[in-house]
Amino acid sequence: MGVALKDIVKEYAKSYRTEELSGVIAIDAFNALYQFLTIIRQPDGAPLMDSAGRTTSHLSGIFYRTVSMLEVGLQPVFIFDGKPPELKKATNEERHARREEAEQKFHEAQRAGDMQAAYKYARAAARPDEAIIQSAKDLLTAMNIPHLTAPSEGEAQAAHMVMKGDVTHAASQDYDTLLFGAPSFLRNLTVSGRRKMRGRTIQVQPEVIALQDVLSGLGLTREELIQVAVLVGTDFNPGVPGIGAKRGLKEVRNGGFEKALHQASSADIDYDEVMEFFLHPPVTDAYSLSWKPVRAEPIRAFLCDEYGFSEEKIMRTLERVAHTGEQQSLDQWF
Repeated sequence: MGVALKDIVKEYAKSYRTEELSGVIAIDAFNALYQFLTIIRQPDGAPLMDSAGRTTSHLSGIFYRTVSMLEVGLQPVFIFDGKPPELKKATNEERHARREEAEQKFHEAQRAGDMQAAYKYARAAARPDEAIIQSAKDLLTAMNIPHLTAPSEGEAQAAHMVMKGDVTHAASQDYDTLLFGAPSFLRNLTVSGRRKMRGRTIQVQPEVIALQDVLSGLGLTREELIQVAVLVGTDFNPGVPGIGAKRGLKEVRNGGFEKALHQASSADIDYDEVMEFFLHPPVTDAYSLSWKPVRAEPIRAFLCDEYGFSEEKIMRTLERVAHTGEQQSLDQWF
């Protein structure tokens, strides 16, 4: 997902503990849902489910991670994707095909008793369907957490809200957020904590990337940063074969963007339209942000009565939010 700009952007990231952050955080909801659905799983790779067979991994992720934000004084607002642009059709079709293939291999691995392979393919097959999206919105409503649906891309709407000054950071894992113009881009917020990677446990911390630091450090304008991304490949266009972030940066700095693009351009892609979408994406100002006190009963009714969560655990967590400020961790999943 997103665009592979990490190699040229990572040096501008500044790490923080969650409790060191402050302000209003616009969260790319679909990105967070993918994270929760991918990581919060049973040993064989199957997602957490209730007695009716409905997926609940995302509800666990949203509840505990949102509580951890509220405990340290952050004010989250979740931004859901709206209608995908036509430019993204090919990417979405390719992703759908990959997930269908991964789901088939997951079931094959389960039947073969290969739990390691099953877990890998299950993660690759994760995707939020309409039921998952609606239940996520319902939980946020029960928690009195504001959320809205963007006209199009959630990252674009989040970036717009930061540019307006209504929001402090735009939170996502996707570097597209910078291309959409977010002055402050927050990564790892929904996946911070201890994580196992390549057989070892690492500590993942939130990191903030300031767009101006990136542009000044690389000696680029925002338009030129988008040109680098276009050469690398985005959700809206295939990249130029053989060009990664570092070479793309070199080409743009040397004035070689048009030439590199011409050599590998596709007649089916309007690259001017791609640039225009990043610079002027569909966004809305029709939103209202307010955070009412968390009330335990609507949350208990939704998670425990409706989805079978442990009432003891849910109520204990909510009491900590209200009284002690002790941070509830998702380290068991991350």
